Amino acid sequence: MDELKRRLRDAAHSHHPDRARILARVEHGIAPAATRTPWIRVAGATAAVAVVLGAGACAAAAVLGSDVADRSVSAPPADRLMADGAVAPHGNRFWAQNNVTLTAPRPLTALTVDVRVARTDRVASTGHWRTLPAHDFTVSVREDKDGALHYTWTLKPGRTAPAGRHVFAAQYNHAEGGRDATGDRYTVTATTADGQQHTARGDFAP
Repeated sequence: MDELKRRLRDAAHSHHPDRARILARVEHGIAPAATRTPWIRVAGATAAVAVVLGAGACAAAAVLGSDVADRSVSAPPADRLMADGAVAPHGNRFWAQNNVTLTAPRPLTALTVDVRVARTDRVASTGHWRTLPAHDFTVSVREDKDGALHYTWTLKPGRTAPAGRHVFAAQYNHAEGGRDATGDRYTVTATTADGQQHTARGDFAP
């Protein structure tokens, strides 16, 4: 047994693989397979490119530092009040609704939301609502000197709007057909429990 092990070890040390022959055999084996299933070569090339690109991105991040990664996944500050305006998709040829979606990262001790619906043919208020409790707000609808409608929600003194996502909606009739909302605007002012004040403005463009 020891003699067999010695001979096997000596044979292994003395073996020198013929690289050219091995490569030729590999090429010979690949060619027919590629002809039968060409998608394998495409998939392999795609995977190889993905690996190279992935490695390159990792290398770039390592060389340039964490600032690259930080910018690639940039997000708004966690304590920033966010607001977005949109015309509700369920309107019809005579009626529409403007929504302001407010995202508050902290409870609010003061809050005013104003939605301006620009004067267009036959615009008239038909109502309003909000997802926060109605008894926490005073609400008014008025017409300014330009004929635009203002829907204003104001948080009552001593009340608090909780952190989270809240919607304020202004509803109105208009002349038959699609209405141009490019003149509509909203303004949100708020104060958090720690005294920080926030203001957000925007429109209802598609």
